Amino acid sequence: MDAADGARPRPGTLARFTQWTEERHGPETALRFRAGDAWQTRTYAELAAEVRAVGCALLGLGVAAGERVAVLAETRPQWTYTHFGVLAAGAVLVPVYPTAGEEELAWVLADSEAVLAVCDDAAQAERVEALRGKLPHLREVVLMDALPELASVPEGELLARAQAVPPGADASVVYTSGTTGLPKGCRLTHANLGAIQDATLPLIRGGPGDSTYLYLPLAHLLAQLIQFTTLLEGGELCYFGGRIEDVLSELSVVRPTHLPSVPRLFEKLHSVVLSLAESREGGRESFEEAVRVGVLAAEGRLPESRREEHAAAEESLYSLVRGAFGGRLKWALTGGAPIAPATLDFLRACGIAVYEGYGMTESAGVISLNHPDAVRHGTVGRPIAGCEVRIAQDGEVLARGPMVFPGYHANASATSEALDAEGWLHTGDLGELDSDGYLRITGRKKELIITSAGKNLTPTEAEFAIQRSRYVSRAVMIGDGRPHPVALVTLDAEEIAAWAAREGVTLNDSWPRRGSTDPVTQPSAAERSAAERSAHPSTHPAVRALVEQAVAEANATLSRPARIRAFHILPEDFTPEAGTLTPTLKLRRKAVSERYAREIEALYGG
Repeated sequence: MDAADGARPRPGTLARFTQWTEERHGPETALRFRAGDAWQTRTYAELAAEVRAVGCALLGLGVAAGERVAVLAETRPQWTYTHFGVLAAGAVLVPVYPTAGEEELAWVLADSEAVLAVCDDAAQAERVEALRGKLPHLREVVLMDALPELASVPEGELLARAQAVPPGADASVVYTSGTTGLPKGCRLTHANLGAIQDATLPLIRGGPGDSTYLYLPLAHLLAQLIQFTTLLEGGELCYFGGRIEDVLSELSVVRPTHLPSVPRLFEKLHSVVLSLAESREGGRESFEEAVRVGVLAAEGRLPESRREEHAAAEESLYSLVRGAFGGRLKWALTGGAPIAPATLDFLRACGIAVYEGYGMTESAGVISLNHPDAVRHGTVGRPIAGCEVRIAQDGEVLARGPMVFPGYHANASATSEALDAEGWLHTGDLGELDSDGYLRITGRKKELIITSAGKNLTPTEAEFAIQRSRYVSRAVMIGDGRPHPVALVTLDAEEIAAWAAREGVTLNDSWPRRGSTDPVTQPSAAERSAAERSAHPSTHPAVRALVEQAVAEANATLSRPARIRAFHILPEDFTPEAGTLTPTLKLRRKAVSERYAREIEALYGG
C-alpha cells in the first residue's frame, strides 16, 4: 500500500523501494559510476534486479526479519544494492564507517547484535574476523561484491518477505558519532524515514534528467536520505570515483543538478578562487566588488547603473564558477556545521543556491530546512512539515513529530534522557526561533564553557568565527573553570602553502600536517621535541600574524567574556586516526584537551 503526499507518492515501506521505483522509472538511468577510466550506468530495472539478488542471498544465508546486518564499505553502487537488499529481506541495516577504529567497530557490531557483516574488501573482512571473540551474535562475514552470487532463494519468497514488513518496523540502527563516549544506536523505523520523504520531497525539485552527485559516505544518514530522494523522483544518482581529491574535477564532468555536501567543499572552492584573484594586482578588491554586485543581483536589488559591471563579472567570474560545478547545478544542500557567510555570498553572487538544513540521527536526519520557497541566510530554515519545534527555557531545541526515533537500541536509560513523556526529542543543541519561524543554532548544551568567573560561553561561536579565515583548519576554545578563554588552532596546509608561494615566504616542507596514526611510534603532544616544533610553520612570524589577524577579527564579533586571550598553533590537524575527531569529523573535545594538556597549561602561564 502506498502513502501519498499530494502528487508525490512513495512505497509504504522501504522494503518495497526498488520494486516501486522499477515500476515507475524502469528504463530510466538510476545510477552512474566510474569503472576504471569510463563511466557506466544502471537503469532502475537493473538496480531492482541487483537488489533482488542481494535480498535472496541474505535469505539464503538465514537472515530473518528484524535481524541486524552490518555494512562496512565505501560509497559505491554495491553499497546501495546491499542497503536495499537488506531492507527487502525485512532485516535492519547497521551502517559502519570504514574508517572506524577497532574499539568502535567492535562496539557497534556487538551492541547491534549484528548477525552478518558485509565488508568492502578482504582487508575489512579480516578486521571483523579478528574481533570474532567479542561478537557472539555474528554468524557470517561476506564480501560485498560476492553477495549477489550467493542468491539461492526464489524471488517470490523475497517479495513476500518485503510485503510483510510493517511501517513501524526498524529499518536501520544508525550509531551516533560518539563525541563524548561510545556511540549509541538510533533505531529508525520505515515510518520515521517515510515521514522525512513526505516532508522534503515537495521541497527538493528533481526528476528524470536530473543528476545528484554523491561523495558523502553512505554510512552517514544524510547520504542515505539523498539516495532515497533522488531515486524516488526518478533522478540519477552519480557516485564519486573514490578519491576525495578528484571531487572538484569530477563535478565538471558529471555536471550534476543536485549536490549535497559538507560546507568544506564550498569553502575550499571559495578559497581557491580568492587565491587566484589575489595573485593579480588589485585582484582581491575586484573580486570582493564582483561578489557585492552579484549579491545585489541575486536579491533583485541591482541598480541599472551597475548592470554593465554585473555583465562583465558574469563573463570573468560567475560563469566560470558555475562551470566548475558542471554548469547545471540548481540545488545544493549543506549541513553538519555552519557555512561561512562569505562563502554563501560568493556562491549566491555566482548564481549557485546553497540551502542549509538541520537535523540529527534521532530525528531521522532532518528537523528544519531552507529551500527555494523559504530561505533565510544565517538560519537552518523552518521546521519541515509534520515536525514541531520549540525552545526550552534553558535554550535547548526540542522537536516532536513522526520522524522522531522510538529510542536507542538496548539502551532504555539513554532513551529516557533523549525523549520526554510528551514525545519531545531533547536535541542537546541550543537555538533560537525568529518571529517568522526560522531556526538558528547557537551551540551545544553539553559544550557550554563556564569560566571561573561564572560566565557561560558557547565555544562554537568563537570557533566558527576564527575558522572563517581560510588559513585556519580548526579552532578549539578552552576555558572551562579557567579565568578566560584561549584557543588551540590548526593550519590549513594547502592555504598556507599557497600563501607562502604568493608572498615569497620560505617554509619548512617537513612539518607534519596530519595527526598521529601510530600511538606507538608517534610521540604524544607532550613529548614532541623542540626541534620538531621549530620546523613547523607556526614558528614563522608571518604565519603567526595570519592567525593573530583571524583571532582579532573573530574577537571583534564576540562579547568581551568570550574573546580569545591567547592561542597556540598546533603542528598537526585533528583526525579520526588520532582520536581527536569522530568518523563524521566532529570534534572530540575531551580527547583534544587531554592530548594537548601541556600546550593548554602553557597558555595559562603553566
